[in-house]
Amino acid sequence: MTTRTQDGSAGDVDYGTIGSGYSSFRRPDERIARFIAQALGDARTVLNVGAGAGSYESAARSVTAVEPSGAMRAQRPARLADAVDAVAENLPFADGEFDASMTLFSVHQWSDVRAGLREMRRVTRGPVVILTCDPALVRDFWLYRYAPEVLETEARRYPSVEELAAALGGTGTVTTVPIPLDCSDGFNEAYYGRPEILLDPAARQACSAWSFVDDRVREHFDETLRHDLQSGAWDAEFGHLRSHDSYEGSLVIVRATP
Repeated sequence: MTTRTQDGSAGDVDYGTIGSGYSSFRRPDERIARFIAQALGDARTVLNVGAGAGSYESAARSVTAVEPSGAMRAQRPARLADAVDAVAENLPFADGEFDASMTLFSVHQWSDVRAGLREMRRVTRGPVVILTCDPALVRDFWLYRYAPEVLETEARRYPSVEELAAALGGTGTVTTVPIPLDCSDGFNEAYYGRPEILLDPAARQACSAWSFVDDRVREHFDETLRHDLQSGAWDAEFGHLRSHDSYEGSLVIVRATP
């Protein structure tokens, strides 16, 4: 997250409004955390840019968090260090200050992705790790049937993996992260086999893409999904997902080393 508003929100999302229940639905999932930890390797000092409420910081050893949204900084648990009030494009750290850096579910909210990633590369000696969604794949999710506007929004907002890799330079890898059926981190694809949860407005509010659509879209989604769940139409087409232990969707880790 980057540019600030007067209420302390940041980037292209008003977290002063939607962030109130964020930590209730966006709880870090230990299986996703293992992928992040593996990508960070043996780094001892890690910078977390767009840190929000601190999800997945346990995947690293010593974390310095950066978060421009006052609403999100206020949700950080007491066990975590306070986050620095700064933006990705202007990090207040010395060249090569950190062993590694990470940005998780945040890069799509930055006003200047290339500038932010250049800054991360500048202050990082080792790997830069990005947990994000591949915009080429987000429309493949069943939600597109019921709320295409939401996933079109996500496809527009997420930078391509090629753009991310090019901005970081060096040697890069892209790894698909399987999403567990009982995933505790409630982004849209986390409910691939539990569609009923997305009927809860609070669950949708924790996914920022829903804040870009109007009430008409939300009401149409609620009516059509509720109808198809009651009639059995959803299960007839997508019900097999309920028994899949994991789902390989758009969630990826982009990792680059110098």
